Amino acid sequence: MTETLSYADALKILGCKDSRLVKVVDFAATAALTGWALAGGADLALGLRDLQEDAVRYGNDVVRRVPEWRSGAGRFARTQRLAAVHAVVIVSAYFEALGQAGLPFGLDRLDRDRAGGGTRAAAFAELVAKLLTEPLPRPEPHRPYAETREAVEHHYRRMSEAVAVYVREVAVWDELSADERVRVPVLLVEGPSAHALRIYDEDYRSLTLDSPEFRMWSLVTETQTFAPGLSRVARLLAELAPPRVGDRPMIHLVRLAAAALDQSLMAVGRAPDDVTLPLLGEGYISPRCKVAEMTGECAPAVKSWWKSRLELADAEAFLVGHLTSPHATQAPLVVLGEPGSGKTKLTEVLAARLAASEFLPIKVELRDVAAESSVISQIEQGISPVLPEKVKYQDLVEAADGMLPVVMLDGFDELLQAADTNRYDYLEQVQEFQDEQSRLGRPVAVIVTSRTVVADRVRFPQGVLTIELQPFEKEQVRQWLEIWAETNRPVLSRRGRTPLPADVALAQGELARQPLLLLLLAIHDAADNALQRDEAVPGRGRLYESLIRGVADREIVKNPEARALPAARRHGLVDRELVRLGTVALSMFVRGRAVVSEAALDRDLPALCGAPGDERQDEGGWARRATERFFFVHADDTGHYEFLHATFGEFLVAWLAVYALRDLVRRHGRDEDLAGQLVDDDLLYAVTSFSCLAERGPTVGFAMELLGALPAEIRARSVTLLSALLRESLHERPRRSFLAFRPVRHPVPRRLAAYSANLTLLVVAASDKPVSVSELLHDSGDFARWSSYAHLWKSQLGGEGWTGLIGALPARRVVDGGRRDIRLGGSAESWEFEGAGWWFGRAKPVARTRTLGRYRSYALEERPYLLNVDADLLTDSLHADDEAHPSLVVVQRTSGQVVSCTRLVEEVLMNRPSSAEARVALYADAIAAVSAFQTLRSRRLLDLVLRALTLEGPAMPFQDRAGILGGLAADGVDPALWRPVLESMFFERSDSWEILLRAGVPEAVMREVRTP
Repeated sequence: MTETLSYADALKILGCKDSRLVKVVDFAATAALTGWALAGGADLALGLRDLQEDAVRYGNDVVRRVPEWRSGAGRFARTQRLAAVHAVVIVSAYFEALGQAGLPFGLDRLDRDRAGGGTRAAAFAELVAKLLTEPLPRPEPHRPYAETREAVEHHYRRMSEAVAVYVREVAVWDELSADERVRVPVLLVEGPSAHALRIYDEDYRSLTLDSPEFRMWSLVTETQTFAPGLSRVARLLAELAPPRVGDRPMIHLVRLAAAALDQSLMAVGRAPDDVTLPLLGEGYISPRCKVAEMTGECAPAVKSWWKSRLELADAEAFLVGHLTSPHATQAPLVVLGEPGSGKTKLTEVLAARLAASEFLPIKVELRDVAAESSVISQIEQGISPVLPEKVKYQDLVEAADGMLPVVMLDGFDELLQAADTNRYDYLEQVQEFQDEQSRLGRPVAVIVTSRTVVADRVRFPQGVLTIELQPFEKEQVRQWLEIWAETNRPVLSRRGRTPLPADVALAQGELARQPLLLLLLAIHDAADNALQRDEAVPGRGRLYESLIRGVADREIVKNPEARALPAARRHGLVDRELVRLGTVALSMFVRGRAVVSEAALDRDLPALCGAPGDERQDEGGWARRATERFFFVHADDTGHYEFLHATFGEFLVAWLAVYALRDLVRRHGRDEDLAGQLVDDDLLYAVTSFSCLAERGPTVGFAMELLGALPAEIRARSVTLLSALLRESLHERPRRSFLAFRPVRHPVPRRLAAYSANLTLLVVAASDKPVSVSELLHDSGDFARWSSYAHLWKSQLGGEGWTGLIGALPARRVVDGGRRDIRLGGSAESWEFEGAGWWFGRAKPVARTRTLGRYRSYALEERPYLLNVDADLLTDSLHADDEAHPSLVVVQRTSGQVVSCTRLVEEVLMNRPSSAEARVALYADAIAAVSAFQTLRSRRLLDLVLRALTLEGPAMPFQDRAGILGGLAADGVDPALWRPVLESMFFERSDSWEILLRAGVPEAVMREVRTP
């Protein structure tokens, strides 16, 4: 939780020299702990009237001196001062209104009898504590001013209520007439609050004129206007403080590393042919954002959840307002977005703008640091490439001389991919780092970026602000394409081409709404204006393929010999280029990293792409030859390669897997019967046996799109081949090709798990309808084969692979024609699915609940072997009684539903149905289930159920409750257990004796209950 200031805190921050105010504040703080007398109340000469006058006078002085508070201090100290000014304004406005409240007595009369001590003096101490030491509302950049104003009004009402309580404790109250005693509380609660709010409004308007921070803290800004490259951030920062000069060398280097506005919009290795990329400072469009303050009920990973969140009117003002607010140093700001939405570019441009002001931007690429290391260690790793020697974070901040560090941890999703363990507490660690630095006098703001889809893989501390980058609106698309046209019109006109018009781009639907995809559309169209010739791109995967194939083809035809080749041969050469690029992507993917070294690529590429006998097989330069033609692959000075965006690698991995499948179909496409044949799946095995494709969600999406574009007969043949391979995938293969391709060393079970899981994914992706597991695996009724595959996957694929797989491969159990089955693809199994009924069968409704037996469970014994937190949590309800193994009573309800006894008791106690008829049936089922076995646990459960029945009272029909008691008596259940129910029913009706007797309740039991 983030903290707000009290009036007492504000006086300390502002260095208040008013001795009387300081003394009464100290008294209030001490009295809250020790009481009035020990706090020195007898020596306190200041009364409520004096406090009112001093607070108003000091408030006026603070407002007048706001320009002074803004100067002569570092960024964080200035933020603290301005927050303190706001706290003083809230309290002084209330005291000014209190002095003009029109009460039938003066405030000085309230102080007459306080000096003697006692309850009235203690009441004054309590009043002062509530007026001066309570946390006060503060403006926040993610909240409109109206919300801040509402919080202030609520606080004023609490202050008025405290004054009203105090008035009742002093002698003045006894002197008031009866009418005045009625009017005074109303005057106090309503009068000062409304008047104080008007004074607060006037003071706040004055503050916004003297300090732009107050405008940005409450979104009191004009509606966002178009400005590229966050240029308004630069203007707003310039209003806050002048640029700094004369920094120490290490600070100069860090700030210089952030100044990227004059670099290309994409950090490319080689610029695309025949186009000019806009500069980052010119081509970056300020994003649309939605904002939310995190609570335990938030679901930021769910796309639909964001629909009802607040959209920021001015994202740039919000960013500046946040970084100049106290909130920035108390909790991280989390930036979420879809792939290609501009998260990284936002941090690059923001860092560049901050570098010219009173902030110290520190950008950390999380993919380049040790995933399991501490936050401060990751920061030190992130800054090491830009400094000539290793520098500790503490030394860097001290050298900054008052600048506020802004640490940008970019790519939490990539950190997850590289981590061997989950980082569910990462944001909590970031907040703890901020708390620790604040205690050490080194406050720091932190921004963390991540893909939206993994937001459920981290715990959000209460109060953390999160923004989600939104797709471009139509006007933003037009604005960006105007920049593109201005940059490229001369270049394109020389080839008889024109820049991509906005209407043509917008016709591509969602492809034009994400910044990266819009750029790729523009580059794709620049080649031959294909989009302007009504050649629509059917999806993002096809866009990537068209773009990459286009680049490869243009490079190939530069060779006159290649230009003369038939189209089919040229197509094969393009495929070869994509296979090499796919191998580059695969080398990164299986290593769990976004970069790969040149040495690693020079080993991997010839092992997978080299032809036997190729004289260049053992030569170097494979990495350079595979990547040098493509602008979206970047090589740094240390010999490491990376794609300009992770989605290029994700697409290429999917493309390579589908290519290997197409190659398999091409070579076995006419085999009518595969039984007994050894299918040559060596390429497919080499590509898909190191990592599960679902480790990166977009990879599966790309594969599905690419497979969906294949002809129906090829997809059908793919399903047949893949199914046959899957059934044999765990059996030993004596000989395979591509054995030299081993980018990582995995145990054999891990590779078999990855291969079989990917085969299953590809089968489902290639199928036109959900896939039956019984048909796919030729599985028996107990689904032992399917279970063995699933356990292998969970044990070997790791957290990323397993959770990605069950997300990308929806499964649900069904009963079809009386036969159990499992369907893969389509919709996932719902929470309401009756799992016990699938195992034990669901029969027709019966007259009475029937016990099917006790299911002996080994779940508790398996826990130390499986080490599964889900199993530990779910088996907490299992108890072994006096047996060696715990067991669950399984019953068939009157409705035919099969459930456990524990489930029925839980429904009775926590989830009872609303209709009386359904509740009667539930109680009957639960009582029959828990009384079926005579154990101590069953007796306790029956006691719980019957206590709940007692509390039902008249809400349940009397006749039905009587019938339940008659049934208990007939079954021989100890009357002591159901006696409370019987007692509660005796005096409910005049004819209760007759009804209970007819229901079968023994007369002797009833006489015993009625006998005093």
